[in-house]
Amino acid sequence: MGKPTGFIEFAREVAAELDPRDRIRNWDEFHLPLPEEKLRTQGARCMDCGTPFCHTGITLSGMASGCPINNLIPEWNDLVYRGLWREALDRLHKTNNFPEFTGRVCPAPCEGACVLGIHNPPVTIKEIEHAIIDKGWEEGWIEPHPPAKRTGKKVAIVGSGPAGLCAAAQLNTAGHWVTVFERADRPGGLLMYGIPNMKLDKKKVVLRRLRLLEQEGIKFVCNTEVGKDLPAEQLLKEFDAVVLCTGATRPRDLPIPGRELQGIHFAMEFLTANTKAVLDGQRNGGFINAAGKDVVIIGGGDTGTDCVGTSLRHGCRSLVQLEIMPKPPLERAPNNPWPEWPKIYRMDYGQEEAAAQFGSDPRVYLTTATHFEGDANGHVKAVHTVEVEWAKDEAGRLVPKHIPGTEKVLPAQLVLLAMGFLGPEQPLLDALGLERDSRSNIKAEYGRYATSIPGVFAAGDCRRGQSLVVWAFNEGRGAARECDRYLMGHTDLP
Repeated sequence: MGKPTGFIEFAREVAAELDPRDRIRNWDEFHLPLPEEKLRTQGARCMDCGTPFCHTGITLSGMASGCPINNLIPEWNDLVYRGLWREALDRLHKTNNFPEFTGRVCPAPCEGACVLGIHNPPVTIKEIEHAIIDKGWEEGWIEPHPPAKRTGKKVAIVGSGPAGLCAAAQLNTAGHWVTVFERADRPGGLLMYGIPNMKLDKKKVVLRRLRLLEQEGIKFVCNTEVGKDLPAEQLLKEFDAVVLCTGATRPRDLPIPGRELQGIHFAMEFLTANTKAVLDGQRNGGFINAAGKDVVIIGGGDTGTDCVGTSLRHGCRSLVQLEIMPKPPLERAPNNPWPEWPKIYRMDYGQEEAAAQFGSDPRVYLTTATHFEGDANGHVKAVHTVEVEWAKDEAGRLVPKHIPGTEKVLPAQLVLLAMGFLGPEQPLLDALGLERDSRSNIKAEYGRYATSIPGVFAAGDCRRGQSLVVWAFNEGRGAARECDRYLMGHTDLP
């Protein structure tokens, strides 16, 4: 597992990125690769630890600890250290269908659980994963491999996001005929329209993999919403099994006074239209434009960060990001021990760019909006805010309470709501008559993925709620395994 003394000899080193002030001028990826020799040195830092927590993939305190798809991290770290890149790619592909996606957008819970991270900066696992898969594409090692034999069984996948694509790839490998239905004009789901291009390049990265999946025999049907354009009953009749991977796309709203004003949008409405405009070559219309506007983003997660980066590339006049939670500490708190995900203060790419453009991190912590103010034309012109403190209510639950005298007014001609998602959209679930859990997600036991309808499975955010791309990979692969078992009576899928 790397060089036995490597973790003592070598310091953690990550690749440089383009200067934030330069990269906000375009929609290109800005991550610069490490030279091969430095990557091998970073692989050498992987310890010969007795229990490599990096690939355990467990949940601690409600968050991932280690890799949810159980990537064989110590093995490919060692292979990179020894310069055996082709072998490293083979090991990576054993557990991960699309490392080029996770290598770019995964927050790397593997690094949070790295044993070396107890007392030193962890191994640069994500950096090495990114390098392995990119080298595989560059060298031409990644080629289409259609199954040698078909079973004659037909499977429908509803939704072409990360869970849907993993399920489709695995079921196709098993020899089934797979058709993926997508309501958007392009396949990819969240990977295509939910993540901005500068974070995950659509043409060079996403479409490249989609073309390979098509060459392997997977059929994509776009502009087709099951339950609307295609009756759900027809789907059940025409296919031997169905896997639902529709995501959790119902956004959390903010029902405060003034919500009806123009210029207040859900984050995904903003991000989706923008990425579509980038792909279609539209420069001036067809999307919500932040150019020249004071922008207020409500929500501090990854989606909020993507709104920050997108608004800056439009050329916004000012930008504030409201976060109702407290500012995280600079180091792990006593109640956040290893190998839990480290809940520490960090600036993601969007905040780095905003700090370079406007002089500081745009996030304002322990703050919430109380109402929106409009102009004479019914368009938002300001957001009224107040600071909060978290205190227990009568039931003992922590709730945010307003602090009198801390009210402020922020100018805003564009407000983006990025407060997370409440679960899957319900019409298709209603049409199928599926049983749901208490959070309105599709009810299907983790590990089995079977819904209340025989032959219908569910995976990803529509089953577990809003989560990481890598958890969607985990569930897409698992649902494919159980679907194959249902169709054939046994399965060889991992």
